[in-house]
Amino acid sequence: MYRVPMVASIMFMCAFLIVGNAQGSELDRFIGLKGTIDIAGGTAHIPVMNDAAKNIMKFNPDIRITVAGGGSGVGVQKVGEGLVNIGNTGRALSDAEKNKYGLVSFPFAVDGVAVAVNPKNSVSELSSQQIKKIFSGEIVNWKDVGGADAAIHAFGRDEASGTREVFWEKLLGKGDVAQSINIVSSNGSMKVAIAQDSQAIGYLGIGHISDNIKAVVVDNMVPTQENAKSGDYKVVRNLYMNTRGQPSALEQAFIDYILGPDGAEIIEKSGYIPLSR
Repeated sequence: MYRVPMVASIMFMCAFLIVGNAQGSELDRFIGLKGTIDIAGGTAHIPVMNDAAKNIMKFNPDIRITVAGGGSGVGVQKVGEGLVNIGNTGRALSDAEKNKYGLVSFPFAVDGVAVAVNPKNSVSELSSQQIKKIFSGEIVNWKDVGGADAAIHAFGRDEASGTREVFWEKLLGKGDVAQSINIVSSNGSMKVAIAQDSQAIGYLGIGHISDNIKAVVVDNMVPTQENAKSGDYKVVRNLYMNTRGQPSALEQAFIDYILGPDGAEIIEKSGYIPLSR
């Protein structure tokens, strides 16, 4: 009379072991490895890198991973000069960068770049021409684009930013940018600036959009990751990890983890689209 429960118990234990092994399999690549991976560069990458680093270091305490920002230009410079193991960029490397440093790129996610304003702003849609005129300094009052009679406070990123490069190329058409633009250092700083200023306008990765800022519809394109994935929203970029030369065994294990199923879940949780899916 106890055979059925015993069989059921054995089947349950087998299923538990199979699930457990499946869950641990992605981290198994770090068994027996030790050392340090220092990462710096694009700020959009930080949530993905941090979560991956926590999982790996918890699984294997002999591995230490540090993550810093600084922008895409910093990522290129630091990995190129051997100051970090992985330099992150929110844009493809130029031929000059590849040749100068011998860099190898690993794309891992797609991110859309959205124009955003403060939620108190009545403006919800803009054309790319209006955006060009705002950031060139030609339009300086919200009333000229259907908003209140108030000065426009435009925020941007410095030239080392991959987010800026995508915005400049795809929405400004590589046009002029006014010297009066307020420069912030990261997607996070941009988010804070827009959230605190009712007259602000800026741009940042779609993954950073939340209730305290409002994404603007541009040329009838709604900035969501779903639309970026489908191609309906066209202001997009790839996120890259870059190494100087071919990666070491530990660096390759980290890159493979990001490109694997666990990494895809982390990427999606961070608001981006994994290239592995």
